Amino acid sequence: MMGTKERNFQPLPEDISLEDLVAEDNFYRRLQEKLDLSFARELVEDRYAASGRPSVDPEVFFRLQLVMFYEGIRSERELMRIVSDRLSVRWYLGYDFHEPLPDHSSLTRIRDRFGLSVFREFFERIVQLCVEAGLVWGEELYFDATKVDANASLNSIAPRFYVEEHLGEVFTVEEPPNVEQEDHVSTASERGESPVAELYELPSVGDNALAEENAARDDWISRDGRQRREQKGVWYRRKADFLASNTDPDSSPMKRRESKGSHLGYYTHYVVDGGKARIILGALVTPFEVTENQPMLDLLWRTSFRWKIAPQQVTGDTAYGTTENIAAVERAGIRAYVPLTGAGKARPYFSKEEFAYDPEQDLYQCPAGETLRPKTFRAARNQVVYKTEPGTCDSCSMRAQCTDNQSGRQVLRHRDERYVDRVKSYRGTFAYEKALRKRRVWVEPLFGEAKDWHGLRRFRLRRLEKVNIEALLIASGQNIKRLVAARERGPRKLAQAEALRPPHPVSRCRSHVSGRRPSQD
Repeated sequence: MMGTKERNFQPLPEDISLEDLVAEDNFYRRLQEKLDLSFARELVEDRYAASGRPSVDPEVFFRLQLVMFYEGIRSERELMRIVSDRLSVRWYLGYDFHEPLPDHSSLTRIRDRFGLSVFREFFERIVQLCVEAGLVWGEELYFDATKVDANASLNSIAPRFYVEEHLGEVFTVEEPPNVEQEDHVSTASERGESPVAELYELPSVGDNALAEENAARDDWISRDGRQRREQKGVWYRRKADFLASNTDPDSSPMKRRESKGSHLGYYTHYVVDGGKARIILGALVTPFEVTENQPMLDLLWRTSFRWKIAPQQVTGDTAYGTTENIAAVERAGIRAYVPLTGAGKARPYFSKEEFAYDPEQDLYQCPAGETLRPKTFRAARNQVVYKTEPGTCDSCSMRAQCTDNQSGRQVLRHRDERYVDRVKSYRGTFAYEKALRKRRVWVEPLFGEAKDWHGLRRFRLRRLEKVNIEALLIASGQNIKRLVAARERGPRKLAQAEALRPPHPVSRCRSHVSGRRPSQD
């Protein structure tokens, strides 16, 4: 006999709660047990007024962001539809059956209110929890970047001046009224104090000179990955300097290997710890026009100082093997394990690798045995030009294999190329080869995980600040996955434990006064 199911819903008994309906082994129960997000209220306390209508709990907002990450959801509207249907997600957010959920539009407004700085601090709090759990090693750092499509089409490209003018008209910001303030600051002698007291005074918040000095120190992280648009020379011109997208002006045209044609996109940069947990210590999004190697040093210094780690080696692919990067890393006492490409390999002549350099006499010797001495210094590129004496190459039997230049063969050498020679000496060593093999299975799978499971293949938000927010949330979610699966071990090093302690007020002021950056000499 075929049965018929009648739809007859009865009210839930009063003694049944949402707590009873969520399974004990549910993932969100484990997440609730392992991750305490109460610190979120501290991060955004200054973003709210002391009175008024209560807002959505900031902790609930970040829980919703994690649900979006783990469920692979691409929009706030779809997120709230799933939250309304899933008992386990309702339980994780703390909303009962009959409690109204936040509107999807509230999440967008909250994200705009917090800004990128809050999400970067949220990411760092998650890394701090990973340090406390003993998941950060700190001896090795791995750098890599991946292409991510922008949420924009090539059909939206227009002249940059037109796009910026249009955006300036749409997003006009009214300047605050001009309130005249007294700029005069009294000296110690005018206040009747000893002049020596000025040496021990800490700068105040309103110190204009200090504010201007700090504002002049910008880097890729403080600029949120934004490209500088100033011209580097009359001959130099980037395509993105005069073309931009109406939809996402911060994105840049890029080409992908697996598909024909161009796309608009970004570079997402990761700094990954060399420990077994593969914790992401830094994340930054830049326009695609910014090459992979440019933000490397800023990411390295910030990661080292923020987590008080002293890496013994850094590893990246061939793109990171620039002379500037290698010299800065080696001067800091860190080994740069990066593969180098030989100069001139694409040409049918002797490469630079085949010229022997004598550091004591500062000269090169060509394959034919002739000597090349330093002749000219190019200040723009910090290079020295080495040449033979006039007429030497004319009678050389190997000229056809060496050069077709009428003035003879020349070799360019960077002023810091001795550090490149040091990296060349690492080739073939066990540590060098191991680091290069390890990089392929340490960073690239993290990008694959983020793209295949968590939406990093294409950004859903637009503009550089928001795509940085999206990348930081994805990196935070990847770290949380490893935090939830890990055992409690505690910090491995005293320096890491010290990094977790809140700074003393006086030490914080001293660091504010000095404003030192890592030495590269």
